[in-house]
Amino acid sequence: MIRALGCLVLVLCTGSAFAHKPSDSYLSISVDGVSLHGQWDIALRDLDFAIGLDSNGDGEITWGEVRSRHQEIAAYALARLTTSLDGVPCPLRATQYLVDLHSDGTYAVMRFEGVCAKTGAALEIGYNLFFDLDPQHKGLLRLEYAGATRTAIFSPDTARQRFELKSASRFMQFIDYGREGVWHIWKGFDHILFLLALLLPAVLVPRAKGAAAQPGLIGGWRPVDAFKPAFWEVFQIVTAFTIAHSITLSLAALSVITLPTRLTESAIALSVILAALNNLYPLFQRRRWMVAFSFGLIHGFGFASVLADLGLPRDTLLVALVGFNVGVEVGQLVIVSAFLPSAFFLRRTGFYQRLVFIGGSGLICMLATGWFIERAFNLKFLPF
Repeated sequence: MIRALGCLVLVLCTGSAFAHKPSDSYLSISVDGVSLHGQWDIALRDLDFAIGLDSNGDGEITWGEVRSRHQEIAAYALARLTTSLDGVPCPLRATQYLVDLHSDGTYAVMRFEGVCAKTGAALEIGYNLFFDLDPQHKGLLRLEYAGATRTAIFSPDTARQRFELKSASRFMQFIDYGREGVWHIWKGFDHILFLLALLLPAVLVPRAKGAAAQPGLIGGWRPVDAFKPAFWEVFQIVTAFTIAHSITLSLAALSVITLPTRLTESAIALSVILAALNNLYPLFQRRRWMVAFSFGLIHGFGFASVLADLGLPRDTLLVALVGFNVGVEVGQLVIVSAFLPSAFFLRRTGFYQRLVFIGGSGLICMLATGWFIERAFNLKFLPF
């Protein structure tokens, strides 16, 4: 719900963005004959970076600073959004300015309308917000026409899209969100590093008690003798992680359970720390799938942020949810498929044992510690 304007001063103290949450905006457009009505939610942190909202430089954006820049915000945003029906432009103008809280911070909310010269069968939208500043920015669209809702995702590669108003393809919604799921796992460094921290020992097994220490290894690991046990170890870990994050992704996206973003993102960083430390000083040498499942529940809440903030109707959200989740799994499988054969081939070398396993685990631990400090204490000092 949009917060009352009188409460804005209390909620507009925006800090730095979490390292995990990508830059997104949320665009809703409804078509009624020749009229367009829409709402655009844009993160204040992104607008501040683009046009400088914090006029006094105190690190906080107040309602007064936002209100004084309404016209500039509208001009900047609407210059980067075009709409047309059957090729005939539909000029847009801002009608109302508000703010709202999303899971990752405060957003400027601009409502707008447009009038087209004639009705049409296809709506074309051109979206270019922040692409020149952040090539990973995404615009998440919710389009309504004749009681039907469809979704789409704008990126630098899909900045202009055409929508047939008389047909809404759920398959294309599935594909759009599947693609977003793949990119979300590939861009989510914390998810990737958590997965890699669990996979690094997959080509190693605990050294038997009393056996001679393996040079270069900490905590009693030795290389596996065959590929099969390494494969099944990875299979168990990935399956457990997938089941766990699918459960909480679904619950969070459907608003059954919600957790504060700051708590979720801090817990995700902590899970990466613990997974990496377990490689150096192992407490869970066996049944590491249980660790993957336990922390996978937390990671699912992180995956859900994109879908939950879009506020889709239940039937459309289910399509987006399944597509996004499938995309995440595809992204994971690509990472695992590249990692496991290489790790097995190199498992007996000092390069893998010392540099990749020990050095990689230590580096993952240090990066995750930085993320945890940033997220838990609302700081920003890492470049990603």
